[in-house]
Amino acid sequence: MSPIVLALFFAAVVGLPVAVAADPSQDPRLWLEEVAGKRAIEWVERENRACTTELTRSPEFAALKSRFLGILNADTRIPYVSKLGDRYYNFWRDARHTRGVWRRTTFEEYRKDAPAWEVVLDLDSLAAAEKENWVWGGSSPLPPDYNVCLLKLSRGGGDAKVWREFDLVAKRFVEGGFTLPESKSELGWIDRDRVYVGLAFDSTTTTASGYPRVAKEWKRGTPLSSATMVYEGRTQDVSVDAAHHFRPGFEYDFVERWISWSKSDLFLRRGRALIRVEKPADAEASMFREWLLLRLLSDWTVAGKSYPAGALLAARFEDFLAGKREFEVLFQPSERRSLLYFSPARSAIYVNELENVKSRVYALHHENGIWSRVEIPSVPELETVTAYSVDYLESDDYWLSATGFLTPSNTSRGSLGGGKADLLKQSPAFFDASGLAVSQHEAVSKDGTRIPYFQVAPVGPKADGSAPTLLTGYGGFEASMVPYYNSLQGSGWLERGGVFVLANIRGGGEFGPGWHTAAIKENRPRAYEDFIAVAEDLVRRKVTSARHLACSGGSNGGLLVGNMLTMRPDLFGAIVCGSPLLDMERYTKLLAGPSWMDEYGNPDDPNDWAYIRTFSPYHNVKKGVRYPPTLFTSSGRDDRVHPGHARKMVAKLRADHQNVLYYENVEGGHAGAANSEQAAFLSAMTQVFLWKHVGR
Repeated sequence: MSPIVLALFFAAVVGLPVAVAADPSQDPRLWLEEVAGKRAIEWVERENRACTTELTRSPEFAALKSRFLGILNADTRIPYVSKLGDRYYNFWRDARHTRGVWRRTTFEEYRKDAPAWEVVLDLDSLAAAEKENWVWGGSSPLPPDYNVCLLKLSRGGGDAKVWREFDLVAKRFVEGGFTLPESKSELGWIDRDRVYVGLAFDSTTTTASGYPRVAKEWKRGTPLSSATMVYEGRTQDVSVDAAHHFRPGFEYDFVERWISWSKSDLFLRRGRALIRVEKPADAEASMFREWLLLRLLSDWTVAGKSYPAGALLAARFEDFLAGKREFEVLFQPSERRSLLYFSPARSAIYVNELENVKSRVYALHHENGIWSRVEIPSVPELETVTAYSVDYLESDDYWLSATGFLTPSNTSRGSLGGGKADLLKQSPAFFDASGLAVSQHEAVSKDGTRIPYFQVAPVGPKADGSAPTLLTGYGGFEASMVPYYNSLQGSGWLERGGVFVLANIRGGGEFGPGWHTAAIKENRPRAYEDFIAVAEDLVRRKVTSARHLACSGGSNGGLLVGNMLTMRPDLFGAIVCGSPLLDMERYTKLLAGPSWMDEYGNPDDPNDWAYIRTFSPYHNVKKGVRYPPTLFTSSGRDDRVHPGHARKMVAKLRADHQNVLYYENVEGGHAGAANSEQAAFLSAMTQVFLWKHVGR
């Protein structure tokens, strides 16, 4: 059995569509949505052969892949950790551990240049012993002792996971412990002998989006069928989850019904009763000690006061349940300031905000009835710094991660009010950044909105429009695009003279919820107009020209660059489109698609389809138009965005003799790669493709 056939056999086993109920007269390429269909598999294998033959035969490919693999497996990378009890845990892949090892050490050892690690679980050995292609999916430990945890493993890297209880003392799986077969079900601890389980096994327990619809309480030693019903949602919901909060003195149980991607009903569970938490449907709720925290996604007027979208509010939880609506404003947004992230510690909250897409971090501490702000120094210009807790139940110490386009990442640890954090780990430079500079610019979009973007380029003579330039962005789901150190991109693109540009287009969260909602549903084209404006600004400034300008994006970013292909084929010399949505008429019928209707709209509604069609690349390909060379990539194990999107787009373009290549990995899930070898292979092919088409 070929690797493609084997991987897609597993896709069929875990529930990816193997047959599609639709009218083939409306779309003659529907057979490519049959993930494990014989005809579709043969097509994928042909495309993979053609793509790898063209992009891997040069010495350039071999050299790039070797260098990329060396970077991805380097022992000098920072081992990022989480603290469980008195040990610091890290999951690590390198040349000797392709699938990876879960390991732990003490803080004293971690500070050393070469810490002594104790292996807790060797995934390569486990995969060999069980004859399974296991990919690490993460762990859920049980506080406060952290003697056991729930491990997530996937076959090939998909979102569907196998859950298994693991003993952290004995370093082995618990015989007769909590387990779930491969699915998108969820498990979470209540105590040593009880868990919450979110079921997503079949049509009776799964939402239309493929996520849990039923939450139950499951006791150790009893069959899952006897678990106590906690909550049952509706098929059209996105998901249902239940969770226990472990903070001593402030333990709560919550059930959340996600009506859509951004709207939810929240319930406090006391005994067997569910008490509705009367929050705005689109407010994100979390707990900090006795405080209910609400991050608003839209303006809210309550008890005679108004609070803006993007604000972070705090109310005493028991008072809120009793009907009081008295809030402390912990974060006040402005036109160009937004809340990126916050991380509760034992008695403080670490806040990470963006000011014109530049980082600022500080702590909020409640004492003597007052919230006070404690500054955290060390935010360099045009770098991203994140402060977070790794031990929120026991400590106010924070960890600080810093990264920039040209600055290798580093990690420090500090204490609340203790001055500058102590440097713990510094990543080496994986590419030569000499002669390169980072700058921030603005383009003006079609409706006059100023769109910021970052540019990384050589310092030198005046621009003449000849620089190979790679433009990327995302523009969806309120995800903020911030500076980061990308060692593969640096060594494969920047070091060789390429220019890299990151666009902060609407649909993202760089300026808060309003920046996101400005480009959803009928306003989605604004994101594409913003991206085009940045591309045109690069040409206007003579950084590059259409001949030398490429764009790339993945997932929702794949939809972005798919629209660049159909909307402005004249503006780009090459496009890389990964794990994309492209057929927006059928996206709600494929995998997790129904969960994204808040973002794009409902194509089954004629009013929505009228505007969705304008940004559905699959429907906007026109015969006779010469499109730029495009590399499409996906994974047969992607159970989030269906590979049929990319397959059908490639087939449609190829029928018109366009210059397209397609590569579908046999595993890797939505990320596209399950290990360093696959990531290096795909990255090297991408670089060869880009330099071939937009290089000097």
